[in-house]
Parts: sequence; C-alpha cells; structure tokens
Amino acid sequence: MSAIKKLMTKSFLERLISGIVLVVIAIVTIITGNDVLLATTVIISLIGLFELLRVFKMQWKIPGFLGYIAAIAYYVLIRLHYNEYLIVLMTAYLICLMAVYVFTFPKFKADEIMVCFFGIFYVVFMLSYIYQVRVMTDGKYIVWLIFLCSWGCDTCAYLVGVMFGKHKMAPVLSPKKSIEGGIGGIVGAALLGFIYASIFADKLTIENAKIIFPVVCAIGGIISQIGDLTASGIKRDHDIKDYSKLIPGHGGILDRFDSVIITAPIIFYLVEFLQK
Repeated sequence: MSAIKKLMTKSFLERLISGIVLVVIAIVTIITGNDVLLATTVIISLIGLFELLRVFKMQWKIPGFLGYIAAIAYYVLIRLHYNEYLIVLMTAYLICLMAVYVFTFPKFKADEIMVCFFGIFYVVFMLSYIYQVRVMTDGKYIVWLIFLCSWGCDTCAYLVGVMFGKHKMAPVLSPKKSIEGGIGGIVGAALLGFIYASIFADKLTIENAKIIFPVVCAIGGIISQIGDLTASGIKRDHDIKDYSKLIPGHGGILDRFDSVIITAPIIFYLVEFLQK
C-alpha cells in the first residue's frame, strides 16, 4: 500500500499526464511519417540543442547559431538523400567553429566551442535516427521499438524501482535509480518487445520477429539507461536540476529524450544486423 501511495503523488500524476500527451504526439507524427515526422524531429533536435548550449551559456552566441544552421542543413541533406555530403557538412561546420574561435580569441573558451560541435552529434545526429528508422523497410513498425526501449524501459524501471528498489545503481550520479529498477526496466522492455512482435508479426517482412524484437528491446533498454545517466551527468557537472521546464513533470527535451537520443541509432543498426 505504501508503494502505491508513493506512486500516486502530484509529481507522478503530472509526469503521467504530460507523458500521455507526448505519447499522443509521437503516435500522430510517427504514423503520419514523411515530412511531418521529419519536421517534428527537426524541431525536437533544435530545442534539444538549444537546451544543451544553454547549459554552457552558448545558446545566443555565434558558435551556437552556427550549430542551429548546421542542424538544419544536416536534416536538409537527410531529406534530399544526400548522405554522402554529411561528412562535408560536419567538416565545414568544424572549420567555421575553429575560425570563430581563432578570430575572436579569447572571447570563447575551447570547451565552449567543443560543446557546440559535440551537440550536433549528441542531439541532432542521434535524434535523426527516429526519422531514419521510420523510412526503413517495415519502418512504420520498427520505429516503435525506439520508444519501447527508452520510454518503456524508463517507465518499468521507475515502477519497479519505487516498489522494490534498494540497491543504488549510481548513487552519486542519480541517487534515485536502483539496480532493481534497472533490471526491471530491461526485462520490461524485452517483454514489451515480445508482446509487440506477437501483435504485428504477420505484418512484418522480418523473420523471427518474436526473437529479434525482445533481444533488440533488451539491449536497447540497457543502452537507454546509459543515455539517461549521461544526461544526468551533464546536469550534475553544471549543478542544474532540469534542462528546461518545457514538459511539466519531465523537464526539457533532453530530460525526456535523453534515452531516446542514444537508443534510436542502436535500434537502426541492431535491426539491420539481426535481420541479415
């Protein structure tokens, strides 16, 4: 009974309601796919990049604006299927950042320039795989594994952690996370993957989906917790609670998509590898 009371708090209910809204938005945009999903991913990426740069107070400075331009250019190349030019874009972006650093020295610190470059990979590049998974063969089904691994694992880990958690997973980095919760999240993600495969197996061209999907979700569940803790680590380093207050009960885009960021590319490559 005490565990149930812990769950039915104002913060939990706020988190639940905003989580439901996010799920509805995800369902609408991902089912629609195409440019609607691409535009949504671009917006999420830009907000996430803004939140990260704000931690370093770079969100309104020249290197930050170069980051926003590079992010938009990156998605334009993805949309036009000019993937071979992505490395050219990143090289040009790095050169521009170095030019700003050199010709305005000592206005910007080296770590401020580095975070602008890092942000493109950490936020924009990684999140773009939501769209890239969606346009894969069977992508309209596979793309949901990203959220089963990340949000599903997070929810299961939270519930199991609240009810049974005793041993701290990362006591300094994230005191509320427990080993029991982490294991519960992985098992929960695998179970969700199996249930999902059982429902849609007949619609997939992938063979052995009932085996592949739980494996993918279990591995994705492990990786998603690394993404979660990474975002927490950055916050701890800079003594902030949330990246922003955009999503009630969750914080900002990086607070809510911290696990999705790292899970999306993992799902893309795992599914490609396991179905061969």
